[in-house]
Amino acid sequence: MKFQIEDVIVYFPYDYIYPEQYSYMIELKRALDAKGHCLLEMPTGTGKTIALLSLITSYSLSKPQTPIKLIYCTRTVHEMEKTLAELKLLHNYQIKHLGPQARILAIGLSSRKNLCVNPTVLAAENRDSVDAGCRKLTASWVRAMAAENPNVPTCQFLRIMRGLLLPPCCHLEFIPFRIFKVPFRCLLREDLRVFGKEKGWCPYFLARHMVQFANVVVYSYQYLLDPKVAGIISKEMQKESVVVFDEAHNIDNVCIEALSVSVRRQTLEGATRNLNRISQEIDRFKATDASRLRAEYNRLVEGLSLRGNLPITDNWLSNPALPDDILKEAVPGNIRRAEHFLHVLRRLVQYLRGRLDTENVEKESPVSFVASINSHAGIDQKTLKFCYDRLHSLMLTLEITDTDEFLHIQTICDFATLVGTYGRGFSIIIEPFDERMPHIPDPILQLSCHDASLAIKPVFDRFQSVVITSGTLSPIDLYPRLLNFHPVVSRSFTMSLTRDCICPMVLTRGSDQLPVSTKFDMRSDPGVVRNYGKLLLEMVSVVPDGIVCFFVSYSYMDGIINTWNDSGILKEIMQHKLVFIETQDVVETTLALDNYRRACDCGRGAVFFSVARGKVAEGIDFDRHYGRLVIMFGVPFQYTLSKILLARLEYLRDTFQIKEGDFLTFDALRQAAQCVGRVIRSKADYGMMIFADKRYSRHDKRSKLPSWILSHLRDVNVNLSTDMALHIAKEFLRKMAQPYEKIGGSGRKTLLSEEDLEKMGDGGMDEMLY
Repeated sequence: MKFQIEDVIVYFPYDYIYPEQYSYMIELKRALDAKGHCLLEMPTGTGKTIALLSLITSYSLSKPQTPIKLIYCTRTVHEMEKTLAELKLLHNYQIKHLGPQARILAIGLSSRKNLCVNPTVLAAENRDSVDAGCRKLTASWVRAMAAENPNVPTCQFLRIMRGLLLPPCCHLEFIPFRIFKVPFRCLLREDLRVFGKEKGWCPYFLARHMVQFANVVVYSYQYLLDPKVAGIISKEMQKESVVVFDEAHNIDNVCIEALSVSVRRQTLEGATRNLNRISQEIDRFKATDASRLRAEYNRLVEGLSLRGNLPITDNWLSNPALPDDILKEAVPGNIRRAEHFLHVLRRLVQYLRGRLDTENVEKESPVSFVASINSHAGIDQKTLKFCYDRLHSLMLTLEITDTDEFLHIQTICDFATLVGTYGRGFSIIIEPFDERMPHIPDPILQLSCHDASLAIKPVFDRFQSVVITSGTLSPIDLYPRLLNFHPVVSRSFTMSLTRDCICPMVLTRGSDQLPVSTKFDMRSDPGVVRNYGKLLLEMVSVVPDGIVCFFVSYSYMDGIINTWNDSGILKEIMQHKLVFIETQDVVETTLALDNYRRACDCGRGAVFFSVARGKVAEGIDFDRHYGRLVIMFGVPFQYTLSKILLARLEYLRDTFQIKEGDFLTFDALRQAAQCVGRVIRSKADYGMMIFADKRYSRHDKRSKLPSWILSHLRDVNVNLSTDMALHIAKEFLRKMAQPYEKIGGSGRKTLLSEEDLEKMGDGGMDEMLY
């Protein structure tokens, strides 16, 4: 369908649109017109992705004189594929109506491991090994040697792509885009791999090159939020871009992880081995090619900014903290010479080794930590700032390609640069052991970031519009404080339904009237564990197909399943449905999910045990018969004795005036909402949600759930026992079995046609929605 929102003609690839999608587009257009940032909470299963893509691409088509680029950030490769598939459908629809002028190039950029087609490189075990294997075949000095000696192995895919018109050492960045003759279309990951194999071109470097020409780029959060990656991938994105962070309810945690570093004894031992290897390489170069080391010294006198001219194949992770103006400064004299720099790193490693030899928990600010390094190891703050880039320069000079072997020294230099750059928003926390396993000595030194705004601030400052959207952003007013920005639009939408296909319930007690909760003093109570087991046993006997259960942690899930097994409850459950369990092993979990779906498909039915904050809770949909009921056992609070969490809570209280209890409740409830939201993925779907903990009956907890859940949580369903919840479940399933009108009746349409949108007056929208 095609309709108009003010001065923009919107091309939407379906015959009908949900009222909330239309409202979402209106608010999104307001933000684009104002060239500001926005926060939009849209219920799951209401077509948020296609609404975003339709409005932004149509907005760009309506303003050809000032085209905007869309940078769409997702959390997983699976979500990236789904986004590109939707975009492909939309693009075909726009071509049908507008012809060639609607042509766009959309590219999905992923890691080498996901895009590489070279079988030799792909044989490596993990991502870091794949990256190193690629560099061994594609680095500029390797290609230069291959030009003189044909026996030197290189990547045939990159060689063919470059060999079209260019000499071996020419930079890939300077190849005109038209030479590639890439079709203007939406290139999914598999499309790129097939296209690369057909042409004999490298899909990864082709995608990297095409990013600057593409109208739409879809990639991971880290490509914008992690400064080490963003410095090489996203540095050339123009300001006239719209950045979308989809499923962004955990964006503050992503920002914090991007600027946090952990150092263990194994890290320091590995760093020592790395330094010995680098020392050997320096001695070898002194004997064979000392001029390279002298040239590097002269370059460092002028500054590190010259690294921006590196070939795309030689780009390493960028500096995690330093702005460009600092990089133009001369590198401190005490680390310009390679051997002097190694002495500095050895002293730093020795100092950190001494700090790990402690029997007590220590917490320190970056300022005092840097002062301690200066007094004990003789390394000043400016030297620490330049460690990461100095290591980068040295490894390029020494022509080191197996970068996966040097991850430990990279971690040390990353730590040094961050601690030397930031004075506020960080803490150094040294723990001699994990509090949950105090008998096992495992010292760890953590540079912990507490301020999420540090990582995302460059994104807000650089791009004209940033859209943060998810199905679980409640309470929405907390995000501007956590991320320290001012949205021009902040809105939460409800779900318009023809029938009440969502049935949330709060279960506070078992059939024996004993309260249930995962509070620390109650979670191990035999009565609580028994009542949780009886609840699940009753539900598997009446709910068809799939049931998903979420627990607050892996340890609690293991304990409760063992207890159910000993008491015979698990055996009774398996008489009704098969049971599958998420583990911390990705391969095992993937296999369990696959078998769970097969059990649901064949009619046997299944139960899937999972963990809040785990992989399944964040990225797997249990739509249709794969999830007719989801049970959230307890409130998924973070481990409140964590020293890192306590330091962050203190920082949030002092800096943003966010109370500890408010943040912990906000964080736990967004995780709970994310878990139960897995069960509803469209309006034709239906499912029940049981919050099994007496604390959900309190208004201060319950009120922080998204409005689209609260609007269906009736007062009579807020304080239920197991037998009452069973009765409600039976009634709900009987009601869902009845036929219904999908478009909606009683004067309230939940599907709007093109004619409906034309007829609607200024006040007609709210009338149709509610």
